[in-house]
Amino acid sequence: MKHLWIWKVLAAAVLIAGLLFGQAKQPKLKSKKEQDAVMAIFNAPDAASKIKAVEALLVSFADTEFKAVALQIAAMSAAEINDFEKMVIYAERTLEADPKNYEAMLLLAGGLANRTREFDLDKEEKLGRAEKYADGALEAINSAEKPNPNITDEQWAGAKKDYTARALESKGLIAMARKKYDDAIANFKTSIDTAATQDPATKLRLAAAYNGAGKYDDAIAMIDQLTADQNLHPTIRQLAGQEKMKAVQGKAKK
Repeated sequence: MKHLWIWKVLAAAVLIAGLLFGQAKQPKLKSKKEQDAVMAIFNAPDAASKIKAVEALLVSFADTEFKAVALQIAAMSAAEINDFEKMVIYAERTLEADPKNYEAMLLLAGGLANRTREFDLDKEEKLGRAEKYADGALEAINSAEKPNPNITDEQWAGAKKDYTARALESKGLIAMARKKYDDAIANFKTSIDTAATQDPATKLRLAAAYNGAGKYDDAIAMIDQLTADQNLHPTIRQLAGQEKMKAVQGKAKK
């Protein structure tokens, strides 16, 4: 289910674009050339081009007030093309420029949790980092102010709920990696209940956590609820079918 995380990043990119556009405390541009370099990032046609445009901005304008925003875009673009190592570098640089950047924390929390494997020698070190970033994101989101005066209080409240849901999902993934399935179930359920817009991928992960805990009836019920959606993405539907098969087979062995 690793690629489900990429969809999260893409959805977050759309949300962030809306929040940043017209933000109240707009970073100041010091010249027409700097403005052109910033606009090149937003006008870049694909993720790889955005990363190149970010690097061009930072080389030419090392003191730009757009540094944190640019690095955040580069981190999300790296995640979009599944370049984990580059994503980590850009996300960490984002946090150096903006220690309360919860999007960078969410990228790191989700990315580390998704990439950690059972027999990794540094498994706990990576999961500990992921947990630190998830908790940091929750704290930053809770205290974050509305970044754009053009969005309503209701829209901002919904955005904060969705960000919080992502952090909770990351904590669920961390618990899954540790095989603490009851903790994973609790975090996934809270993530689903918290989100302003419920994510089918989180429901699929909840079903997987139920399977891990041996709660096969709950897994089947969750998958049946999920697949009842006629508009469900075909990939999620396929993965849900595989998860249901695991539940049915697990139940038969009891």
